[in-house]
Amino acid sequence: MEEVIDALYALPPARFVGARDEAAAGAGREGDPAARKRIAQLRRPTLAAWTSNTLVRAMPQEVEQFRRLGQALRKAHRSLDGDRLRALSHQQHVVIGALAREAQRLAGEAGTPVSETVLREVEQILHAALADPEAADAWASGRLAKAPALPTDLPGIDPGAVPPAAAATGRRAAAPRAAERRPDPRVDAARTAVQNAQRAVAAREDELRLAEEAHQRAVERAATADAEADRAQAARDRAHHAVAQARQQRRAADDAAAGARRAAQSATRRLRTLDGALDGATPQAEGGPADPPSADAPTAPEDT
Repeated sequence: MEEVIDALYALPPARFVGARDEAAAGAGREGDPAARKRIAQLRRPTLAAWTSNTLVRAMPQEVEQFRRLGQALRKAHRSLDGDRLRALSHQQHVVIGALAREAQRLAGEAGTPVSETVLREVEQILHAALADPEAADAWASGRLAKAPALPTDLPGIDPGAVPPAAAATGRRAAAPRAAERRPDPRVDAARTAVQNAQRAVAAREDELRLAEEAHQRAVERAATADAEADRAQAARDRAHHAVAQARQQRRAADDAAAGARRAAQSATRRLRTLDGALDGATPQAEGGPADPPSADAPTAPEDT
């Protein structure tokens, strides 16, 4: 079952529905209704999700390294390690850009080129995988059907966490208790900005999803039209071949008819010749040799 599902999500989106329905029907014929139901409920991946799945299958080591980067980022946020966050954030942007471009290249090699718009959505999937462990698990499965939603909240801050710079200088010894009494306005402002950005991204994702679904439907219609055109061309070729054969057979029949006419004319001429020969030979042939005249028979007077 798992191999069947992996194989389905490896297919380009335009081929997914047909293959899924065929696999579900096969499971039903084999008497496995649970498998048939599970397969039939699988959702067709968006183009961005399929592109991301292609990357996951092709680069398992890079996937694991990316997940470790996400763990480090979340840990640095929880501990309010600003220096570590800045370093990891820079690494995050570099890695996401590189992986997204690699995913675009792999999709093109698989025969389904993707646009820059889809590339941006792939980057959004990677951002979600860094920010949320559940999104990271779904992404690493290689079975994404759509982009996971970005978390609406930042990872929780560890209780008693002290910014490393403050701990190093020894200032504000009561910082943990002060942090508990009064939230840091910078953290609240950052949280609000992130949430607003996530809402905007979610709205944009919905627009992209609708546009991509429309594009996929257009691709499927184009594929159907191409198939119909191929069938029509094949039928036209067969018709041309049949016409050529019919013409050839007609020419052969015409040649045979002409030969028959010539043979008939020749036979007619031979028959006439034979008829003429028979007409000239008929008296002699019927009477036989002439009898000599009798002595008593009168003779005709001679002409004078």
